[in-house]
Amino acid sequence: MSALHVQGHVYLIGAGPGDPDLLTVRALRLIEQAEVVVHDRLVSPEIMALVPEGAQRIDVGKAPDHHPFPQANINALLVSLASRGSKVVRLKGGDPYMFGRGSEEVAELRTAGISYTVVPGITSAQGIASATGVPLTHRGLATGVRFVTGHCRAGHELDLAWAGLADPETTLAVYMGRGHAAEIAARLIGAGLPADMPAMLVVDGTRASEEQHFTTLDHLGEVAAGLDAKRPVLMMIGQVVTLADALAVREAAALERVGHG
Repeated sequence: MSALHVQGHVYLIGAGPGDPDLLTVRALRLIEQAEVVVHDRLVSPEIMALVPEGAQRIDVGKAPDHHPFPQANINALLVSLASRGSKVVRLKGGDPYMFGRGSEEVAELRTAGISYTVVPGITSAQGIASATGVPLTHRGLATGVRFVTGHCRAGHELDLAWAGLADPETTLAVYMGRGHAAEIAARLIGAGLPADMPAMLVVDGTRASEEQHFTTLDHLGEVAAGLDAKRPVLMMIGQVVTLADALAVREAAALERVGHG
């Protein structure tokens, strides 16, 4: 029997932003059939509860400034597990190809001759847009959306195309930017974005523990500084934030109090 027939298979699966109801049907089916699950820190406990009892679970999660399992080791682990004939589920928060290093893992699998399948997931910005009522685009407010990372390697400067990002008709969805929120705001304002541009920070988006914090660009840093660094935070910047469901309810309640005052 050739080596190809005794090899396992790696499924790179996007687990979405946390709510298990947002998993794709294919993702759920493969998770329930997994023999080994290699998972990130941001995969929610509710989704991990779907993993079969007998499956091996390997936590390779990274936290800000704390990477106990380097990416090169994760790549090698996937190759090793599949080479032993295992059906491996590589479970990632959001989508494997959206700031998830899925393409790096795929490149390693290709080089090693390991078969793989990528199963897309709902990325955080999409899930949070639906959960909060903030559309990523809206006629008259945002003609486009940009997904950017607010994280950089230790010792490196956050180098983004600030002039291109500072477009008042574009929604910015900033991943992993909590620790650099003040710098991001200052650079965007310096590039021409209004200081009073609406902004929203969502903690644990789509989960039961979700928190929504509304502010403006010039106060983004101070709001971000008060959030728990261990919990995932997505920042959305743009006029579309004014359409948030929670914000509308809050403003209506404030007007009602004034009317009865």
